[in-house]
This record gives sequence, C-alpha cells and structure tokens, in this order.
Amino acid sequence: MSSISSVESTLSRIVSHSGVRGVLILTLSGSCVRSSLPPDLTAQYSALVSELAAKAASVTRTLDATDEMTFLRVRSRQHEIMVAPDKEFLLVVIQDPEQGKEM
Repeated sequence: MSSISSVESTLSRIVSHSGVRGVLILTLSGSCVRSSLPPDLTAQYSALVSELAAKAASVTRTLDATDEMTFLRVRSRQHEIMVAPDKEFLLVVIQDPEQGKEM
C-alpha cells in the first residue's frame, strides 16, 4: 500500500510544478490508470500520446534493434508533452512551454 501512496505523492509533486497542466499514467495500450486532467482531455491525450509513444519506440528499435526509447518530448507553441516509458506504463506530463520564461 505504501507504493500507491508513494505514486500519489509523486504525482501531486509533479502537478504542483509551475506550468504543469496535467499528468497521466497510461498502460502501454493507452488505457488511463491515473489522470489530473478532465475526462474529455484524458481520453484524447491517452489515445494520441500512447500511439505516438508506440510509434517512436518502434522507430527507435527499427533503427537499432539493441536500442530502446527512454524519453520522448514533443514541443509546440502551446504545449510541451513529455513521455517517460516503463515496462508496463507511460508517464505523461503536459506543460505550458512558456511558463517561467523571462520576458
């Protein structure tokens, strides 16, 4: 039970960072285990990011069969999506890339 509280504590800490808009924990197939986003955005990000992560992992293995994807970062003007894959899950953090920038 302490591992669950540890996960919850870690998620709370990530969400509290300036600029973080949401955190998701997904299975490799795209099912959401935990999310700090509203249900509609959770469904959208779960489906799209899990597909993108699977494709990026496939490209990495295709280029070098001995290699594996360790982190994926996609940045646009409005969002930055960071994906940290594990053997069973994907940790997804969505943040505002402009947050904390000096003007």
